[in-house]
Amino acid sequence: MTTESRRTSFFALCNHVRQGDGVAVERVEIPLFQRDYAQGRKSDRAQRIRDDFLDVLRTAVADQGSDPVGLDFVYGGVDEGTLRPLDGQQRLTTLFLLHWYIASRSGHLAEDDGWQSFSYATRQSARMFCDSLVSHPLPLDEWPSQWIKDQPWYLFLWRHDPTIQSMLVVLDAIHERFDDVDAATAWSRLTDKEDPAIWFLLLPLSGLGPAGDQDVRPEGLYIKMNSRGKPLTEFENFKAHFEKTIQWSPRASELSLKVDTTWTDVLWHLRGDDGLIDDEFLRYLEFITEVCEWREGRADGAGKRLGPRASAVFGEGNPQRDTHLDFLFEALDVWDGRSIPETFGRLFTSTYDHLADRPKVRIFFRSDGSDQATLNLFEACCRSYGEARGRTRAFSLGQTLVLYGVVLHLTEDSEEFPRRIRVLRNLIEASSDELRPGQMPKILDDVHQVIRYGAVEAVATLNQAQLADEQLKSTFLEEKPELEGEVFRLEDHELLRGSLGAFKLNALGFEKRATSFRGLMSQPELWSDLLAALLAVGEYQRQRANSRPFLFGTDSKRHDSAWRDLLTGSSHEALRPTRDVLTVFLERIGGTSSTPLADVLAEIVKEYLDLCEEAQRFDWRYYMVKYPSMREKGSSTYFAERTKDTEPAAMGYSLCMLRAGGRALNGYYRDPYLLAVWRELGETARVQDEFFVGYESQPRRLPLVRSGAAIRCVTQGFELSPPPFAADAERFGAVCAELGADAGKVVSLAQVEVNGRPVDTVDRIQVGAEIVRRLIGADL
Repeated sequence: MTTESRRTSFFALCNHVRQGDGVAVERVEIPLFQRDYAQGRKSDRAQRIRDDFLDVLRTAVADQGSDPVGLDFVYGGVDEGTLRPLDGQQRLTTLFLLHWYIASRSGHLAEDDGWQSFSYATRQSARMFCDSLVSHPLPLDEWPSQWIKDQPWYLFLWRHDPTIQSMLVVLDAIHERFDDVDAATAWSRLTDKEDPAIWFLLLPLSGLGPAGDQDVRPEGLYIKMNSRGKPLTEFENFKAHFEKTIQWSPRASELSLKVDTTWTDVLWHLRGDDGLIDDEFLRYLEFITEVCEWREGRADGAGKRLGPRASAVFGEGNPQRDTHLDFLFEALDVWDGRSIPETFGRLFTSTYDHLADRPKVRIFFRSDGSDQATLNLFEACCRSYGEARGRTRAFSLGQTLVLYGVVLHLTEDSEEFPRRIRVLRNLIEASSDELRPGQMPKILDDVHQVIRYGAVEAVATLNQAQLADEQLKSTFLEEKPELEGEVFRLEDHELLRGSLGAFKLNALGFEKRATSFRGLMSQPELWSDLLAALLAVGEYQRQRANSRPFLFGTDSKRHDSAWRDLLTGSSHEALRPTRDVLTVFLERIGGTSSTPLADVLAEIVKEYLDLCEEAQRFDWRYYMVKYPSMREKGSSTYFAERTKDTEPAAMGYSLCMLRAGGRALNGYYRDPYLLAVWRELGETARVQDEFFVGYESQPRRLPLVRSGAAIRCVTQGFELSPPPFAADAERFGAVCAELGADAGKVVSLAQVEVNGRPVDTVDRIQVGAEIVRRLIGADL
């Protein structure tokens, strides 16, 4: 059935002459069972394949001194002189279009050469288009698709044929690349009988007519071949181009061999349903290429085509080409003979409570919305490197750095790797603002300092507050190495991710405090009470640097990142108030291990409220501790109004409580005092349940539904707003008089001055509720 393969070109393919014992080919027909021509599809992937392939072809034909390019095997059945390709349709069609373009430009289209005997059996329209094309040369300075569509022989119905439309796209792409090429030289290179610029190995399979055994009929073989996924052109094109790129190196032949053997074995377990590893190979090569760009101080390659980037990195013109190529070999050779899943399984864990796995480091990177962290970073890289979800990298910069750290360790056998990769993990998790493409060359230097040398103090770009935290922990563990396991367990908590700035590194009671923290954070149903108890102990809230809102934590598991916002991300000094309160609180919890946590929290809250009520001192903390509505539904962020323009904002009696997950005053939010008053009324339908927008300094009022009269919480007490209708004015005035409102309609509360600020001596929520009841009672 088969004959010997022979080297030929598209021009020489249909030469009407039997060569030796070979089978004569007189025409090429794309058989009915083949798919439509795909290289001209308007997708990103098709464009990459098309661009890479045409770039290779241009290099081959543009100059007499260029090396020829081989396009691997083309094979198919030959019956009565007609070659029906099983493999090679896409390449042959592109070569047909290239020959038409160059022949038109060089004046050779009218010569009736054998290459013109090319057609499609998939659709009559595609066959007619090919026949019409070879009969009409393209005039100079004409854009191919526009000119063709304007011709009288171009049928209107052809606009619905995907093969024809794909051919038009490829012709335009050819024009873009070959318009400035000398057409005579290009034609000479294409038609050279001894050394054609573009060649392939033709393997004709005789005896594959339409009849016969089902398994050896063309469509049967086609189905079997494609069930094995052969071939994908993008990787083959890249490989051919890359081999030319590194011809300067004595390792070029070694690379070609390893791509087809050792490295294929490394990636073989990643093959998909199509049985291919081509995409996975390209993604890992993109990882290597981008790391090399960063190594030489560049960060301008992201989002660009891999082919030109690889040429710039590994090509002869790059002074660092040897170093980069060595790294490429190392980054692939390091996985040879190694169980990759087991390697990452020994280094990392996705769970939190892992006392038995202390050498392991918990990583938090997730892929494809999974609840479990992605441990096998090599596989994740091969699956998604270079892809994006919106404006976010599918394989993140953080994952890239950790994977690079692993490769460094495996290739250079770095010391104390579990400790060093833990430090790197911590720094990366704390550096979300620093992880930008433009910063990656500098950050790569930080990775080298940590993984190669253990020189944490030399880190210059990653988060400096976390760097200080790492140095404090290192000093602490030098003095108390027996607490290493507890420190690491606390670092690995989902809400901390390596940062212990909110924890006092004091050996006395450290283990109990850590245990108490883990216990509280594992019971989200207690978080509302936790917020109250923390505030009862002290003012633990904080502001980020150069930020207006106050952070408190949350009562919502769904928005648990609010705890991370509160407990991490700032300098040791900025976290001091939070750390001091949290330390006292956790020690109180740890000292009552026999009592249920809910009861301990309730006891802390009660003691605080009793003290405030006994002293008749009701500041903002008292209200937030006493009234759950002021800390409910995930609310974690509060904006406070300045009492004086010359002073910074401070928590007081004018607050905006953002919705869960909110970070700025650009959406609806609550006034927690007015919400507490409304709840105290029993959520009556007589009063409007209000949300607010705008700056924290803008008035916020709780209106009555019938009359429109309203109350507003102010520092002195409550300001009443009159109803808009005159018929209600007399009743409103009478209520104001009964309440003792001043000329500005403000009902003042009894207050004392504490540390320069007014503090209520009566419960303003109860007063506010009574005011509203009076207004309702007056039929307002």
